[in-house]
Amino acid sequence: MSRVAVFGAGSWGTAFSLVLTDAGNDVTMWARRQELSDTINARHENTDYMPGIVLADSIRATHDPEEALTDASVVALAVPSQTLRANLEHWAEYIPDDAVVMSLMKGVEVGTAKRMSEVIEDVAGIGADRVAVLTGPNLSREIASRQPAASVIACADEAVAEGLQVRCHTPAFRPYTNTDVVGCELGGAAKNVIALAVGMAVGLGFGGNATATVITRGLAEIARLGTALGADPYTFSGLAGLGDLVATCSSPLSRNRSFGEKLGQGQSVEEIAASTRQVAEGVRSCESIRDLAVRSGVEMLIVEAVASLVRGEMGPQEMLSRLISRAAKPERA
Repeated sequence: MSRVAVFGAGSWGTAFSLVLTDAGNDVTMWARRQELSDTINARHENTDYMPGIVLADSIRATHDPEEALTDASVVALAVPSQTLRANLEHWAEYIPDDAVVMSLMKGVEVGTAKRMSEVIEDVAGIGADRVAVLTGPNLSREIASRQPAASVIACADEAVAEGLQVRCHTPAFRPYTNTDVVGCELGGAAKNVIALAVGMAVGLGFGGNATATVITRGLAEIARLGTALGADPYTFSGLAGLGDLVATCSSPLSRNRSFGEKLGQGQSVEEIAASTRQVAEGVRSCESIRDLAVRSGVEMLIVEAVASLVRGEMGPQEMLSRLISRAAKPERA
């Protein structure tokens, strides 16, 4: 049995803790609030983020990062991406020297435009051979309900990815391995922004033609950015690319799709954010992904439009109208 520390007791951290225990690991969850960790330990349920799902007795929760990390062979990070750096500055000293750190986050850091694995390497001083990412079409509620799902574990060291694959494989959760960390992370982060645009189209009352157009052109944008940054183009036709994009854009369980839908219905970014505890990563990461595209000389018109909307420079109707009414050109241009 491996000891795994999961940092983040939100929906995804809780769901993935269930995967880990189903795979035979001993799991300790770190919760930001002491009262939440106490509730999880007393009731074996995360009543705030995953009500109705029974947590195994082998899942323990704590508010103490040192306690969570003691003897951990794997550290899974499931906090909001824009809080990672500040949090990791407090946690890094307790991470065991031989532990593998696995990012469950899907974002690009505001200001630096760094991927989450790069932030981990930067703050914790850990080499790329000990940093992995898990990504794919993984809606947390479905995972927690043990519905069938697949994912990708990417690491520069293929042997490390294979070791994590064994630790995460259950009858309901099938992880594949990959060494394309760049492509897997960019696919996971950028699809959140595309899902916001798809949600806006739905909120405005548009149908399948509009949403399919945004999804398909969004995938083209993601692939262009990834290729420019050295990713394997094939990655974007797999689980970390198309798979994650389809799930996030199609399901009402998706936070980013739901957030975009409310924008399309006329609510403001501030109103929606104030009404939920859940974080829609695309809202925060759209600006940093745009910056990354500009630095790379890559055109990402959907991402640019979503970032402009989040800044308050245009509304959903104007945004989608501008995207459709642009000058016509060859599809692969």
